[in-house]
Amino acid sequence: MASAKPTTGMEGARKRPFWTIQRKDHVTGLIFVAPQFIGIITFVFVPLILVFYYSMHEWNVLAGTFTFVGSENYEELFRDRAMPGVLAATAIFSLGLVVLNISLALLLAVLVNQKLTGMSVFRTLFFSPVVVSVVAWAIVWRFLLQSNGGINGLLYMVGIEGPNWLRLPHTAMISLIVVQTFKSVGLNMVLFLAALQGVPRELHEAARVDGVPPFKQFYRITLPLISPTLMLVSIVTIVGALQVFGQIEVLTQGGPGTSTTVLVYYFYQQAFQFLNFGYGSTLSIILLGIVALLTYAQWQLRRKVVFYEH
Repeated sequence: MASAKPTTGMEGARKRPFWTIQRKDHVTGLIFVAPQFIGIITFVFVPLILVFYYSMHEWNVLAGTFTFVGSENYEELFRDRAMPGVLAATAIFSLGLVVLNISLALLLAVLVNQKLTGMSVFRTLFFSPVVVSVVAWAIVWRFLLQSNGGINGLLYMVGIEGPNWLRLPHTAMISLIVVQTFKSVGLNMVLFLAALQGVPRELHEAARVDGVPPFKQFYRITLPLISPTLMLVSIVTIVGALQVFGQIEVLTQGGPGTSTTVLVYYFYQQAFQFLNFGYGSTLSIILLGIVALLTYAQWQLRRKVVFYEH
């Protein structure tokens, strides 16, 4: 009877345990990223697929019907007489907000970056609106912008009779831009401030020795070095401008008329006020496409704008 062949030490060394350190590290990493991954799948990709699916259907909630219509909702975009005005309002609001927000945030960052007494108080003051609730912020401004509100009260003290800011088309849009700018400018200011503090002081000192004026120093030294932050802030601000909803709902409800009805608010009206979920889903797809297109265009411009990409 043949005896079992004994296992040599070399053969035993070749048998590696299943739970190696490398596999344990992989499993640990997967466990840590699993909640985020599941959340993205559940709350981003699945809703996107469903919205695209709904956009090809006519969903009548009251009648309980759900009919496939193909591209009919997309064709309705070209027949919708309100769309030109909605797109124009969206462009005006987004462009005005981006220009005013970034310009003011950069100016404030330059000012609070100065080593003067009390600058920490000003930093807190400018940033505090960021942490305030959107609804609370808009309600306060709604009272301030009324015909007998605080803004017109201040104007009356200097002999100016102010309008009812939220009831006139042009002043309503300007009011929305200003209110949203004051709400979010603090965050961009902090980002610019961090970038400014990373600029080497030796470069400015050398420029001052050479007699370069302050404005030219900012244009030739500071601005190129903070260009990555400028690119980031512009992308975030544009995407945020296209998604502003709470302030419009509280302040103007898209009015007067449709002068402040931007695309995201028009989508809300179609889907949740008029219960036209199919067309509302189509509008949300269009909004997603605009955001993606603008983000991609800005990202491609980084080679010309961002100093380190040259």
